[in-house]
Amino acid sequence: MERYNKITNKNPREIVLLKGKPCAWGKCRFCDYIDDNSRDIDTINDLNYEILSRVTGELGVLEVINSGSCFELPKETLKMIKDIIIEKQIHRLFFEAHWMYRKHLQKMREYMGIPITFKIGVETFDRSFREDYLNKHANFDSPEEVRKYFDSPCLMVGIKGQTKEMIDYDIQMLKMHFELGTVNVFTNNSTDVKRDPELVDWFMNKYAYLLEDPSVEVLYEKTDFGVGD
Repeated sequence: MERYNKITNKNPREIVLLKGKPCAWGKCRFCDYIDDNSRDIDTINDLNYEILSRVTGELGVLEVINSGSCFELPKETLKMIKDIIIEKQIHRLFFEAHWMYRKHLQKMREYMGIPITFKIGVETFDRSFREDYLNKHANFDSPEEVRKYFDSPCLMVGIKGQTKEMIDYDIQMLKMHFELGTVNVFTNNSTDVKRDPELVDWFMNKYAYLLEDPSVEVLYEKTDFGVGD
């Protein structure tokens, strides 16, 4: 599994895929990514030290992802990240967190000491589809509510049962309320959630212009950030 990469097109940054403790929610219907975790803190920290040692700081921006939220990284790993920020003169950090951690984001910002762009896996702003089908456990009612806490939503498109109207609304809300966002085109995995090829083709045709939009990153494959497998 590749765990380090440099993104040089939109929002240039280094990106690392670290290992964390098990996802605190871990019940999203579409997700089998959460298997990349451990309860052995020493093993986690040893691996993360090796990955973080590859960070050069040449772009001044670092994104840290793991199979869950940044709050599930061990405190020793968080200290490593803080040390690298200072040593490599990183001036901006990207983290991701679940909705349940929304009231803890400021503490993390204060701990790291630099601006943090917090991503959140929204998947869709359609509450019924998000909660009743995807089982996201993120019970917000509106994009405005998300924006009070988070900077950059991650949307998911191309799922059977999703509609064009849902996707239209999601993209509209992304562009209206957020400066940055990510759109993940769903890829079949080991779960029972399935990709809708016709919906994917429609999306890639109608929203092809997003590929050139500097504020939106479209991930057609889950490894498009150059990490994972």
